[in-house]
Amino acid sequence: MIEVSDFGNKDSTSPVRRRTGIDPISAVKLPERLTEAVDAWAEAHRLTRADAICKLIELGLKIAPPVLSSEHPIASDPTRIEEIAVHEIEALLDPALPADERERRIRRLTEGPPEFSHQRIDLPKDAPKHRT
Repeated sequence: MIEVSDFGNKDSTSPVRRRTGIDPISAVKLPERLTEAVDAWAEAHRLTRADAICKLIELGLKIAPPVLSSEHPIASDPTRIEEIAVHEIEALLDPALPADERERRIRRLTEGPPEFSHQRIDLPKDAPKHRT
């Protein structure tokens, strides 16, 4: 028998839930069409709806791409991002190009055209020139 406190009693503490070893219940709101699809999948795999939803979520999470957070080293390290970009560009460039032309193309792609360098927010700005 599950013990619960008397909600009307001001001296009572929060409700007590007896530990049963069963996973907590999570309600899921699904459109009717999706519920029918889940039920069909569950029947085909001889599972209950709850077990089918759990299995389908597990399968989806296994194939989902990882989410990059701001704490992720690749997402937050500009130097590392540039290294990856240079590596990818080098793989695309014609190996027959002279080394100086390869460097020029890589620099142009990673730094951008010089005519737009004043619009780059990641570069330091020159001090404004005063007219005399």
